[in-house]
Parts: sequence; C-alpha cells; structure tokens
Amino acid sequence: MAKESFTVECPCCKAKLTLDPELRAVIAHEPPPPTRTVADLGAALDKLRARSAQIEERFKQGVEAEGQKGKVLDRKFQEGLKKAKDSPDPPKRPFDYE
Repeated sequence: MAKESFTVECPCCKAKLTLDPELRAVIAHEPPPPTRTVADLGAALDKLRARSAQIEERFKQGVEAEGQKGKVLDRKFQEGLKKAKDSPDPPKRPFDYE
C-alpha cells in the first residue's frame, strides 16, 4: 500500500508544502497569501511621505559632503604646493626609482 502525500504549513512564511513520504521530497508548493504592511491607505500615504522626506534629507547631506570634499582637496593641494616650494630638494624623477 502506497503512503499518501500530506500537506504541511511552513512556520516561517506560511506557505503550504505537499510532501511525498516515499520520495522524501516536496512535490508541490503553494505560496503564502500576500500580507499587508499597513492597515489602511492613509497610513500607507504617511509612510510614503516620511520615506520621501528621509530620501530628500540624505540627498542634501550628500550634496553638502561633496561640497566639503572639494574644499578639503583644494586645501590639501595648496598645502602640498606650499611644502614643495619650501623644500630645497627637487623631486625625484620617475627614472630614478628603477
């Protein structure tokens, strides 16, 4: 007598798995029903607006960081140029490294 297949619900995702005991394998799979992350449309809209504000704030921070990066690089260049002018030794030529 052949053993009948049986259905099990996944405890993590609530999907339904049909198992065959003879083959010891899953022979069918039903995806779980979709779950809602918000209760109503108003809450979803508020969540979207909050996310949009976060994205805008991060963009502004990125723009400010890029502006500061240019100033920092310019300052480093000026310091290096000043150091090179003050140094009495000429820089090494690339051929001297070999």
